Amino acid sequence: MVRGTTLLPEVKSHYGDLKNYVGGDWRTPETTAWLEDTNPATGQVIARVPLSTKDDVDRAVQEALRAWDAWRETPPLDRARHFFVLRDLMEQHSEDLARVVVQDMGKTIDEARGEIRRAIENVEVAAGIPSLMMGYNLEDGAGPGIDEEVLYQPLGVFAGISPFNFPVMVQFWFWPYAVATGNCWIAKPSEQDPTAMQLVMDLVHRAGFPPGVVNLVHGAKETVEAILDHPDIAGVSFVGSSAVAQTVYAKAAASGKRVQAGGGAKNVLVVMPDAKLDKVVSNLVSSCYGCAGERCLAGSVVVGVGDVHADLRRKFSGAASALKVGYGLDETVQMGPVISAGHRDRIVGFIDRGEQEGAKVALDGRTVRVSGYDGYFVGPTILDDVRPEMTVAQEEIFGPVANLFAVGDLEDAVHLINASPYGNAATIYTSSGKHARDFRYRVRAGNIGINVGVAAPMAYFPFGGMKNSFFGDLHPQSRDAVRFFTESKVVITRWV
Repeated sequence: MVRGTTLLPEVKSHYGDLKNYVGGDWRTPETTAWLEDTNPATGQVIARVPLSTKDDVDRAVQEALRAWDAWRETPPLDRARHFFVLRDLMEQHSEDLARVVVQDMGKTIDEARGEIRRAIENVEVAAGIPSLMMGYNLEDGAGPGIDEEVLYQPLGVFAGISPFNFPVMVQFWFWPYAVATGNCWIAKPSEQDPTAMQLVMDLVHRAGFPPGVVNLVHGAKETVEAILDHPDIAGVSFVGSSAVAQTVYAKAAASGKRVQAGGGAKNVLVVMPDAKLDKVVSNLVSSCYGCAGERCLAGSVVVGVGDVHADLRRKFSGAASALKVGYGLDETVQMGPVISAGHRDRIVGFIDRGEQEGAKVALDGRTVRVSGYDGYFVGPTILDDVRPEMTVAQEEIFGPVANLFAVGDLEDAVHLINASPYGNAATIYTSSGKHARDFRYRVRAGNIGINVGVAAPMAYFPFGGMKNSFFGDLHPQSRDAVRFFTESKVVITRWV
């Protein structure tokens, strides 16, 4: 596909009052509460977002329930064919989707293109549902002439509550697998950047999914609570902060729902003395400052082991300071703004707190300014001489701030990681197979990188998470997702 610079008709500078997509139609919610959605680079309002009520959620659930019987009876191969069509439509409009993500979320255009690519890959994997959903059987498994088999069957209506940092991709961790297995879906995107999912639903509509199978409901806290409480929603998929993930898990599970709830992170990048430092540094910078640090796999703690620390600090600081910050639609920009003014102030507050607690601000992004734009910019920041008891070492900042630690050996680094309440990702940079194997064997994190700074699983692998980074049993994507969205039915057969 040729990447042009002209906005196509689907991509606008202002989207007006957004609507819910329910039962195959765009519908104006009955709510009287609306939220202004701004472009993080310019601060300008690009849409008004309805804060849907309990009744609005129920309307979507009832449409999904009406669609479910016919959809679950649709053969898996026929369900998969809708995803083939959707995949082609998303390829045709991938640049449109990417540009909308930049306008509404703030990441760079290349980062947005990568997000859309990951979403498409999940569609491709879900299209293999005739194989992924196969059960298993054993002749004479229960005795002579008695056969036993397991069938995987859908449960009904599921809902997905996704965060602002990947406004398209995270929904695609869930819904293609839910719908391909025969369930119906209600998407609740973040109220901070929901416009990309508007375009996605337009493509879903064009792909011919029956009315009510895929729905979208905008909103905030009241909308989420209505989803968690609704008796006809069988399960909930969520990604957000650990505190909210734990609340979502507890509340949804208490009402009998299946739950997969991804939480926060404090990902550690360990640099061993035998690492190829010149090659490692660019990888570190990409991990810590890609998407302005607003991703659950972002590196936030950089650990230099032994005598590598001084050289690491110098080279890492030099590379980070060279990053170009600006509006992500500029192809030369390497880091965009953060999502909102409030989040910018929160990040700056963490840097202030770290300095007050004794950390050294080796690279300061608090005063960065981008000519011609009044958006929410924070530059790459490095805090050195960080101690484990500091607030910046314990809490998720979710911004372009990296903490530098020095430790004596690999044992100290592993202890540092395992002592954290988070367990999303951890990476080791090394030339030693022994060190790499020890790290992957002992570290308690769901996604492990070996010389890879962002250990993001492909769509055909589950997205892991441990400790307070994940609440539930089955993870997003791939076979885990298929199992989450189905239940096992055991059939024992004897013919006399």
